[in-house]
Amino acid sequence: MLDLDTRIAVAGAGSIGCYVGGCLALAGRDVAFLARPANERSLRAHGLRVTDLEGRDRVLEGADLSVSADPARAFHDAGLILVTVKSGASEEMARLIAAYAPKDAVVLSLQNGVDNAERIRAVARRPALSGMVPFNVVRDQPADAPLHLHRATEGAVLVEEGVEGLADLLSVEGCAVAARADMKAVLWGKLLFNLNNALVALSGLPLAEELRDRRWRLILADQIAEALGAMNRAGIRPAAAAGPLKPDWLPAALRLPDWLFGLLARRMLAIDPAARSSMWDDLERRRPTEIDALQGAVLRLAVQVGTDAPRTAGVVRLVREAEQAQRGSPGLTPDVFR
Repeated sequence: MLDLDTRIAVAGAGSIGCYVGGCLALAGRDVAFLARPANERSLRAHGLRVTDLEGRDRVLEGADLSVSADPARAFHDAGLILVTVKSGASEEMARLIAAYAPKDAVVLSLQNGVDNAERIRAVARRPALSGMVPFNVVRDQPADAPLHLHRATEGAVLVEEGVEGLADLLSVEGCAVAARADMKAVLWGKLLFNLNNALVALSGLPLAEELRDRRWRLILADQIAEALGAMNRAGIRPAAAAGPLKPDWLPAALRLPDWLFGLLARRMLAIDPAARSSMWDDLERRRPTEIDALQGAVLRLAVQVGTDAPRTAGVVRLVREAEQAQRGSPGLTPDVFR
């Protein structure tokens, strides 16, 4: 059982980790951040600014933050560890958890993808729960000013049931949290929406602008249709985890004319104009993307059940080319998919 005094370690001081951890610290929770050395120095020197779509604007001074690049220190006495690193770093973080975290600490994955909790369990040799973050966080790191994390879309974080007090501990102002029993369905449902991350990255467009363009939505609809076909053969029933529409309706809704889609998807389009995707940010920062955890998961499932996913494979190829080019977003147009 977890209570409000439980020490929380945020394992990965990136956009999601700093936003969620910042909201928790502002609510008076006992939070420690595990950060890379450069991020540790920045947070200590300048602090953390947390804003959101609803208009909140709050600052944590560096002196008020517990942040360390040393996992032994960051994990000390932790009762809950939030894993917020990129999916490709799951095993690396699991090894640190196995080596330095208390044996009875609860581990919760708040990462993109569908299998991170399983991968963490296999390496850390301890239970790990799944979580789903539905919102987009925009990161800005100005010189000599607090690291700025802005939640640019809405939605409640969903966490796997099984640990009493988990949702109550994590649900704070600016970051609502609820427990769900069907997390496998939730994660696959979120994956469908995350297939758009690559299109934002390839186009370089803000998320709202990209979604309002039917030419890009047609490409997203094709990917989702391929994913749903593979999921259906595998017996996976995705939940409506990150939007009001049922997953099976998404391809048809995305293919609607722009004016009709705008009427139907008002909530989906209630997005800060600055919002893009974490994959766009990865390309801009010349870092590996999470394409293998997103489109890659669909391709692996398609192979497993014997279906084709050519549109998804084409998106993967273009993202790989952009990663190798090391020039940021390539700024492609939808015509490239013809």
